[in-house]
Amino acid sequence: MAEFCFYKKHNQVAVVSKSETSKAASLVGKGWKKMFEEVRAADAESALARLAEIRKEEIATQRFMILGTAFSDFLTAFLK
Repeated sequence: MAEFCFYKKHNQVAVVSKSETSKAASLVGKGWKKMFEEVRAADAESALARLAEIRKEEIATQRFMILGTAFSDFLTAFLK
């Protein structure tokens, strides 16, 4: 399995193997920003699918935290 990095420009995401340093440098030179996430995958398509999974998990976690805080505030107000 190879390690992949992600680069973003506007609404587009590019997948680059970590070993392809010249391709990564070219993207950065064209204004693409390196994303924080890096994954191990069999190919670029699998890496992109894993990134989508990670994003869904992040959104679910954020919603859970927001709902948990709102529920806690509701209980605190209700029990007073």
